[in-house]
Parts: sequence; C-alpha cells; structure tokens
Amino acid sequence: MMNSQLLLNLNNNLNRMNNLQNQLATGKRINKPSDDPVGISFAMRYRSELGATDQFQSNVDAGLSWLDFTDTMMNQLGNVMQRVRELAVQGANGTNDDNAMTALSQEVSQLKNQVLDIANSEFNGKFVFNGQKTDQTPYPDAQNLLVDTDQGVIHYEIGAGVKLGINVTGTQVFGEPDSEDNLFKLFDEFAGYLSESKYTDISTMIGKLETRLDKVLQIRSDIGAKTNRIELAKGRLDDMSINLQTLQSKTEDADIAEVITNLKTDENVYQASLAAGSKLIRPSLVDFLK
Repeated sequence: MMNSQLLLNLNNNLNRMNNLQNQLATGKRINKPSDDPVGISFAMRYRSELGATDQFQSNVDAGLSWLDFTDTMMNQLGNVMQRVRELAVQGANGTNDDNAMTALSQEVSQLKNQVLDIANSEFNGKFVFNGQKTDQTPYPDAQNLLVDTDQGVIHYEIGAGVKLGINVTGTQVFGEPDSEDNLFKLFDEFAGYLSESKYTDISTMIGKLETRLDKVLQIRSDIGAKTNRIELAKGRLDDMSINLQTLQSKTEDADIAEVITNLKTDENVYQASLAAGSKLIRPSLVDFLK
C-alpha cells in the first residue's frame, strides 16, 4: 500500500511537471481542451473572429488598391480632357490658319488614343472599366468605340454584412453610346470640326466637353468618398484585431514567470518525493529475521 501510494504521488508530480513543461515550450496555458474547457470555448470564438477580421482587412486592402488605381486613371483622364478643352478654346478664336487647325486636329486624335488606353487600363491583370467582366477588354475595337461596357458592380465585404461597390464602368465614365456627350464621339466630332475649320461648331464643343468633364469629376468625387469610408473601416478593423488578440492572449497565453516558478517548485517536490520514498521502503525480510 505504501509502495502504491508512493508511485501514485510520483506520477502526479510528473504529470504536473509535464504540463508545466508543455506550457513553457508552447507559451500557451491551454494546449488541449481538458486544460480549461470553458477557456477553450472562448479561445475558439476569438480565433474565429480573428480569422473573419483578417479576411475583412484583406478585402479592405484590395479595395483601397483598386480605388487608388481607378482614381489615378481618372486623374489622367481629367488632365487629357482639360487639354482638349484648351485646344477647343484655342481653335475657336478664328485666328489659326489651316496648318494650325490641322495640327490641333492631329493632337486631338492622339489624345483620343490616350483616352482609349485609359479606358482599357488593367490592374493586377483585370480590366478596371468593364464591370464584373474584368477578364474582357471593355473597348476591343478601336474603330468602334460606341459600345456599352458591362454594368456589373464589384462588391467588397468590408465588415460583417457590409458590402461596398468599388468599381466604375466605362459607360459611366466615357458616356453611353447614343449620348451627345459620349467622350469618344466628342473627340471624333471635335477633330472633324478642327480639320474643316468650323469655328461655330468648335465653340459649342467647349460646353459639351465641360458637361462630360463635370460627370468625370463627380465620379472621381464618389471614388474619394468611398476611399475615405474604406480607410475608416480599415482603422476600425485594426482596432478590433488588436482587441481580439489581447483577449485571446489573456485566455490562452501562459504567464512564463509563473510557469517557471511552479516548474522549479514541482521539480524540488519530485526530488524530495524520491528521497523520502527511498527511505520509506528500505526495511526488508532480512531486517525482520534479525
């Protein structure tokens, strides 16, 4: 009975030392469900919420990148349109000779090609201005640019149940095919007026260009508003992630100083148990025969 009790106590001491050594090696207070059944349920919940938060943060970063690239393209488009407007003002004053008007017409044609490059711009291998059909060129035929692009909206989930559309379509930016202020149509008309020196028509072109430019600026303003919203969501997600990590650490992580102290204490207890046990079972049959 004494031998069995001694072995039981020694095994208990070894188990405590083993648990403490696991905590010291992993840095975790909970290494299996039996360590803390209540704590493990909280820990699993925190891990699940952290995983969702990480995905939302990834969505936010992707959405910001897309919006930043779109804003850059819109800025380039605005610069081109401002230049076209300057050419319209210059061509409408009636003091240019035929060679000057031809040069202006050629510059407008080159600017149209620049707008086409912007309309077919790609970000990470995806066409920015073709709705959800990001694998297809929005304006594949340079000879026929009066087409409708895909109107699908790309939504990014930036929070639980919170989705935000982050793309703009080519039709929104450059105009519908049959609209009077379709940008590609305006470029063709403007180049023709310049080559034929139609000063009155060139003057009316200024108003049409300004109408389309106002729409472009409105779209860019909307992009800026969405960017601000996503940045606010990003800050909120960062705060949530830090809070969840803190709660998870308090639930799972071990107090290393306390673990080391308890481990040294249990080692001393184990050594004392061995010493006491060696003395406890020293009497033998020979001692009784004496």
